[in-house]
Amino acid sequence: MGDVLALVEARLRTALGEPDARAAVTFLGTDRIEVLRFRGGHGDGSAADIVRYATLGMSAHPMTDPTAALADPVKGPRAELVLSVRAGLADTDKVLRPLAVLAASPQVEGVVVAPGASLDVGDPLWPAAPFSSVLVAEPGGLVEDLELDAPMDPVRFLPLLPMTSNEAAWKRVHGAQELQERWLTQGTDLRDPLRRSVTLD
Repeated sequence: MGDVLALVEARLRTALGEPDARAAVTFLGTDRIEVLRFRGGHGDGSAADIVRYATLGMSAHPMTDPTAALADPVKGPRAELVLSVRAGLADTDKVLRPLAVLAASPQVEGVVVAPGASLDVGDPLWPAAPFSSVLVAEPGGLVEDLELDAPMDPVRFLPLLPMTSNEAAWKRVHGAQELQERWLTQGTDLRDPLRRSVTLD
């Protein structure tokens, strides 16, 4: 487990630079989840005003289908979560605990977190945030998948896109693809921690 997390942290550092802060959260009956904070603008062309939060610990164990009779300790999807927001507009550092809650959900609730899924923490992601849920986006853009020795599945770094309650409700009816197209056509800045809901009809 430790070896996997060491490789995961090395991949995050390669992609995002050195973390400037980290916090650890432990929930009853689960392994420790860390959240690392990275500031943008470290020479890869990333904007200096972007702050990224990445979980570390979710990938220690494979996620297991809740309908499976027996959990496989080796095979199965592995993932970490990455959230990118504009810095200085809101107290987004308070997102550390909600992110850790989401990262612990496969252990706690037996869910498999995959692209297209909605995750809801039930409270604002940070103080006065218009979002309590996120859409899990496709991996591979910001941080490349991390291949592990067979028979282990690769670790995928899943971007999280905050959704307003209206957007989350609309997505449940129309699907993730439709919501992402709506964001795209309206030029939505998904990194704006104070943005309003897109127009939905």
